[in-house]
Amino acid sequence: MSYPDSVQYLYSLGNELKTGVKFGLDRMRALVAELGHPEQGQRFTHVAGTNGKGSTCAMIVSILEQAGYSTGLYTSPHLIEPTERIQIDGSGVSETEFVRLFDKVHAAAEKLLSDGRIDTHPSYFETMTAMGLLAFRERCEISVIEVGLGGRLDATNVILPELTVITPISYDHEAYLGNTIESIAAEKAGILKPGVPVIVSQQESAAERVICERAAGLKCEVIRTADLKISRAALRDDGSSFYIGEEKYECGLPGAHQIENAKAAILACWQMQIETEAIQRGLKSVRWPGRLEFISRHPDLVLDGAHNPAGAAALAAYIRQFGTGRPVWLVYGAMRDKAIQEVTEKLFPLADHLIVTAPDFPRAVRPEAILALTSHANASTAQTVAEAIRLARSAPKDALVLFTGSLFLVGEARRLLTGRAASIS
Repeated sequence: MSYPDSVQYLYSLGNELKTGVKFGLDRMRALVAELGHPEQGQRFTHVAGTNGKGSTCAMIVSILEQAGYSTGLYTSPHLIEPTERIQIDGSGVSETEFVRLFDKVHAAAEKLLSDGRIDTHPSYFETMTAMGLLAFRERCEISVIEVGLGGRLDATNVILPELTVITPISYDHEAYLGNTIESIAAEKAGILKPGVPVIVSQQESAAERVICERAAGLKCEVIRTADLKISRAALRDDGSSFYIGEEKYECGLPGAHQIENAKAAILACWQMQIETEAIQRGLKSVRWPGRLEFISRHPDLVLDGAHNPAGAAALAAYIRQFGTGRPVWLVYGAMRDKAIQEVTEKLFPLADHLIVTAPDFPRAVRPEAILALTSHANASTAQTVAEAIRLARSAPKDALVLFTGSLFLVGEARRLLTGRAASIS
C-alpha cells in the first residue's frame, strides 16, 4: 500500500472521538498480542493531562537525547502529516517506514477480524499507537508516550511505564471524560501503575486529591512540581530562564506556563538519573511546533494551538505580557466540539484586529458563526486559511500576529507558511 493509501485508510477508521466507537482496551490488547507484545520489554514514560502534556513530552525527549539516548516520541494530533506522531530521535518516521509499520499492524488486525477475536478494525488512534510501539521496539532505548484522550481507556494504556507524569488537568472532552474535574482527573489517573512513581504538576485541589488517592491505593510515590522551588524566573517572548538552587535553566518554549512543564520534565529526568548538564542542554534546545512557535519576525507571526479555556488563558497571559504597546492581530478558527465561547471571551478582547477563518476540516465552524459570538469593532472573516494568511501579512511591522484556536488551523497555517512538516528538533 502507498503512503497516501495508508493515510486514507487510517482516516476512514475514525478516531476515539468518532460516534459509536466502543471505548475499552480489549481491541488494543488483542492487537499488541498478535504483534508479539511490542508494549513489553521497553522503557517508557507515560504522560497524561489536559494542557502541557505534549510540551512536557518534547522537553523530556530533548533532554534524553542530550543525555545520549536513542528516543521515541508518540504524540497526537499531528499538525501536517501523520508521520509526525511517531518520532525517533526528534524526527518523524519516513513515509516508507510509516507504510511498513501500517502494513504490519493492518495485517494483524485483519487476522484478528477473520478469527473473530475483535469486533471491528482498530481505530485510527489504536492503529497508530501499535505502529509507534513497533517502531520504538526496533530502534529506541527510551520512549515517551503521550496519552491521546483521558488515560484509563486510552489505547496507550497497554504499556507498563517506569514513570508516569500528569500535567495540569482542566475541562476538555467532557462528553467522554465527565463534566467534573474529579471525573476527568480519575480518567487521567488511570495511567498510574502499581509501584510506578508519578510526577504531578500543580492541580486544582479536587484533581490532586483524586490523583493522590489513586496513587496511594497503588503504592505509587507522588513527586509534586509544587515542591520543586525555583527562583529568579525571567520571561522572554521566545523562552524563559530560572534557577534551581544555584543552577540556571533556560527553556526554549515561550510562555510562563512552560516553566511548570519544565519543572515536570526536570523531575521526570531526575527520576531517570539524568545529569544536570544534559537537562540544561535539553531544555534550552527543545522545540515544540505549533505552541507559541515563531515563524517569522517583523511582523511576528506566531502559531499557538490554544483550543480550550486553559490554553486560551495561557495565551492571554502571554499577550498581556508581550503584546502590550504594540498591535495585536488574532487569526482564529475552531472545531465544533470545543468551548468556543469561553475561549473567544478570553482572547478576542485582547486583539486590535481579528480575522476569523476555518481550517479545511469537516468539523470546522464557519467563520460567520464565530463572528456572530463577538461584537469586536475591528473583525473580518477569511473563508480559507490561505486567505487569512494574506490578510495577516498586511499587519504593521511591529505587530504580534497570532494564529490560534484549533490545532487543525495551526497545522494548515504552518504548512502554508513554512512548507515543511513538524518535528521537535
